[in-house]
Amino acid sequence: MPRVFYSESIRRFLSQSDEEILGILASNNSFELNDLQRNTWLEEIRILKSAISEFKDGCIIFEYTIPRMGKRIDVIIILRGIIFLLEFKVGSSSYDRSAINQVIDYALDLKNFHSESLKRLLVPILVATKGRDVLLNAGLLKDGIYKPLLCNSNNIKAAIDFIFSKEKEVNFEPLDWINASYAPTPTIIEAAQALYKGHNVAEISRNDASAINLARTSREISKIIEYSKVNRKKSICFITGVPGAGKTLVGLNIANERHNFDKNEHAVFLSGNKPLVNVLQEALARDESKRKGITKAEALAKAKAFIQIIHHFRDDAISTDEAPIEKVAIFDEAQRAWTKEQLEKFMTQKKGKPNFNMSEPEFLIRVMDRHTDWAVIICLIGGGQEINTGEAGLSEWFKTTLSSLDGVFI
Repeated sequence: MPRVFYSESIRRFLSQSDEEILGILASNNSFELNDLQRNTWLEEIRILKSAISEFKDGCIIFEYTIPRMGKRIDVIIILRGIIFLLEFKVGSSSYDRSAINQVIDYALDLKNFHSESLKRLLVPILVATKGRDVLLNAGLLKDGIYKPLLCNSNNIKAAIDFIFSKEKEVNFEPLDWINASYAPTPTIIEAAQALYKGHNVAEISRNDASAINLARTSREISKIIEYSKVNRKKSICFITGVPGAGKTLVGLNIANERHNFDKNEHAVFLSGNKPLVNVLQEALARDESKRKGITKAEALAKAKAFIQIIHHFRDDAISTDEAPIEKVAIFDEAQRAWTKEQLEKFMTQKKGKPNFNMSEPEFLIRVMDRHTDWAVIICLIGGGQEINTGEAGLSEWFKTTLSSLDGVFI
């Protein structure tokens, strides 16, 4: 699974034909290449060849996927140790607030969750190709992130030169940046923990299970995690209960509590239920924004540190053989994980990866098994719910645990 559709030195980019670059983009695109996308890429290529023709030593990247975030940045230019993030609105004459926020979100996600961006200078640029000229007077939005620059198709070079007149950074290896792993920063984890502990939103706190049972379950899971750490074991736990019993709350509590940078311990709550993830993240962010007077985008970044879409976790794991940063993974509604046949079909048709021969439970277990010391998987299993076509059910988790890994997990 390519993290980028195209990456080359600027020197090489300038020497290639537009059609050759388009062919590379198309070959790494798992979606249908329609005329709109084709023409958009060709226009971006044309504009950028003119804009950066005088720069020979940098790197240019098209369609970069931010690890775990499920977002692709149109273009990244790495020049003189500075990372320029370009969001194109081809044919647009206006600098819409939503588009400005979009490119800001890219910068925030990189700064908060991308291991090679923490100490880098990020410059978001919104390119409305038919937009008016805007006076370049941007300063820092926050540490390491510039306020977005607003450009049209003719003044991107002027914007880059403007930044160079103000900033001098040390060069770094672009390939290290491209291949960098998902890694939430200490500050974002601390903020997420504080955010979660201070929440008062009904969408998260509402449950029908008694506080005693929830506390008891959490304590038992914590004992298993501590045992696994001390004894360098890999464990898998199953928490069952009817809808509304409080499984999600237990999972969120564990995901938020098991972060300790000094002890190399991280955790994540993963769900295939996108509406649930959106509700949880939105509820936390809205509550935090209201209580502290910060933007919702800032608050939302904190919630992303421990509540994520399982498909983003899976796709990121496919793109690398490295172990994930998390030692504890909580899978919500684990009985709905896909069978081997369903996942193979999806990978072939949607991701351009044929011959994928694992079920989702097997793949997720093997991803956590990449850790050489310890790891814990926690499966939240909803009771009394019908298993739909393509869903593996609890038996697939047992089958993989007991047979495929030869007893590595307990």
